[in-house]
Amino acid sequence: MDALDQKILTELQLDGRLTITELATRVGLSVSPCHRRLRDLEREGAIRGYRAVVDPAAVGLDFEALVFATLRWEDADTVTAFEEAVAAIPHVIQAQRLFGDPDYLLRVATTDLAAYQQLYDQRLARLPGVQRLNSTLVMKNVVHDRPLPQ
Repeated sequence: MDALDQKILTELQLDGRLTITELATRVGLSVSPCHRRLRDLEREGAIRGYRAVVDPAAVGLDFEALVFATLRWEDADTVTAFEEAVAAIPHVIQAQRLFGDPDYLLRVATTDLAAYQQLYDQRLARLPGVQRLNSTLVMKNVVHDRPLPQ
């Protein structure tokens, strides 16, 4: 990956709806070479897809919590069952397995505190293998959906 590929990635992270002509102009290429590079980046997996970034408040998901999960056991079956169960909860909008304690960080979006409590009681607390959950409420997103650095 060279500097032109990195420029293409930067521009698309800022605006994924650019036409190939606009993208080529911004990175200083003609359309054909820009298009070839773009297809190569997609084929190689550097670009995993395109999507709209939706404002959570616009769709009524104003409440966000970070949930730290510690598992009782970390055997393969427990980890798999936990991860599959987490993936099946639509309100978990991000889940990361961590080194050390806790084992997982879950980012959860709901409409309000009452909805979060219901989700916590009915789904999160019942996740397979969970020993302990610890929640922190998000006061404000300071840096969010930032493009990856070059």
